[in-house]
Amino acid sequence: MVDASALSGRTAKMAVVGLGYVGLPLAAAFGRKLQVIGFDISEKKIAELHRRHDATGELTAAELDATSIDYTLDPGRLREASFLIVTVPTPIDDHRKPDLGPVIAASRTIGRHLAPGSIVVYESTVYPGVTEEICVPILEAESGLKCGVDFKVGYSPERINPGDKVHTIDKIVKVVSGQDAETLETVAQVYEMVVTVGVHRAASIKVAEAAKVIENTQRDLNIALMNELAIIFGRMGIPTGDVLAAAGTKWNFLRFTPGLVGGHCIGVDPYYLTYKAEEVGYHPQVILAGRRINDGMGKYVAEMTVKKLIGADKAVKGSRVLVLGLTFKENVPDIRNSKVIDIVRELREYEIEALVHDPLADPAEARHEYGLELVDPEQAGCFDAIVWAVAHAAFDQYDSVRLKKLCGNGNGQGVVMDVKSVLRRDEIEAQGLVYWSL
Repeated sequence: MVDASALSGRTAKMAVVGLGYVGLPLAAAFGRKLQVIGFDISEKKIAELHRRHDATGELTAAELDATSIDYTLDPGRLREASFLIVTVPTPIDDHRKPDLGPVIAASRTIGRHLAPGSIVVYESTVYPGVTEEICVPILEAESGLKCGVDFKVGYSPERINPGDKVHTIDKIVKVVSGQDAETLETVAQVYEMVVTVGVHRAASIKVAEAAKVIENTQRDLNIALMNELAIIFGRMGIPTGDVLAAAGTKWNFLRFTPGLVGGHCIGVDPYYLTYKAEEVGYHPQVILAGRRINDGMGKYVAEMTVKKLIGADKAVKGSRVLVLGLTFKENVPDIRNSKVIDIVRELREYEIEALVHDPLADPAEARHEYGLELVDPEQAGCFDAIVWAVAHAAFDQYDSVRLKKLCGNGNGQGVVMDVKSVLRRDEIEAQGLVYWSL
């Protein structure tokens, strides 16, 4: 089997399969030390990368220039690699069940071009058992090789945080695993080349898979608690932010805040765990309760917007609402599984004209994914309410005076819905606007 020294000595090559938010930064880190083949099925993406443009915004042109990645659309090139890392997405379907289509397709592609003596490491988030019970049989069937004899597998869960320029690959402890002790050590040594803070050797592949899926499940549950508290305190007329600030003075109080939980990790990973739990005969209650709360927050924000419009003497039907932000989190262009769309759709159920502005989102993707036409607020007229849904730095320009100007539609007071609690209530109310925060 390939070893770390062959890679570092450039007598062997690495391939990264999938060059998105996870794969590209990983390939770039290894590309500064090893021979790296970067494979993706998107012609557009490969063309952009050849031009040193990363559409995800994770890497600048200078950072791409500082590494060496051999970008390709040709799956046959994978045969040149003896250490392959799979970083394709693992979403959920319309029924909130795991969609293993991308990881299965990647396994088939790799299997057809798998060289004997290779190690295949999966980074995609999955439920325990996927690597060994689903991916390995595909690799064997497509390659005609025997796992454990002709090739080995490992698992190292990704820990990329999109938009985070502080917690980068080299600064986050990497969990690694392998099907046997020899593979584990090789996988660990390879990742240690780029992860300066070190790696954690998991006891097994299933342990590593389980560790990943509970990381985001734990975070999901904590945010769900904050969201439920926000709903409760909202009915009591108590500002949630003030409550959390007071409670946060205790040394062991966990600092989470309420909000929309979307994206391709926190809003997805718990469903992988609950799917597997039900498969083995256990119906998870706490995890699914948290998911129900978080999945319902878009609808809740929309309903509160309607109530505030009524309280401000606005006619709900036909009112105009500007939603600021569409991406699943601040300062990233990724709109996958964004919960902002839930706000928009619910507002439209009330026959409200809900328009969306997001300078980071790709208009073509917004149109394709959600059927939305993004607008320029300066060209879209005045509004009855503004829903500040995503805290992009680009929105810092919208101070209370500018919000007042935008909220100049018709009679009654303008309404500002501060989902992210980034505005100052006193400044908004000083402009004669109605203010609400989650």
